[in-house]
Amino acid sequence: MASAKPKKKNPRLASGRKRVRQDVKLNAANTSLRSKYRTAVKNVEKAVLAGDKTKATEAFAKAQSIVDTVADKGIFHKNKAARDKSRLSAKVKALALAPEKAVAA
Repeated sequence: MASAKPKKKNPRLASGRKRVRQDVKLNAANTSLRSKYRTAVKNVEKAVLAGDKTKATEAFAKAQSIVDTVADKGIFHKNKAARDKSRLSAKVKALALAPEKAVAA
């Protein structure tokens, strides 16, 4: 027999039951925001790797607001958010300063 997770006990007090209900909603919201954060960062990095300056700057602008939102809600620490924004910004700036590549048709 495969060992299953031990079943969690239900709280007895009404306040405890309410806290469990709230935690489920908060967990879902935090998970969604964390996923949105990761997707935004990946989109910027993909655009930088592809060498698309306009797409990278647009994706970075969107990612900045998402990173700030996640930091404000306390899902990630503000310093982590600042560090990630700084690193993304450096990648986008390096792409903007890079010389144009000649594309053969």
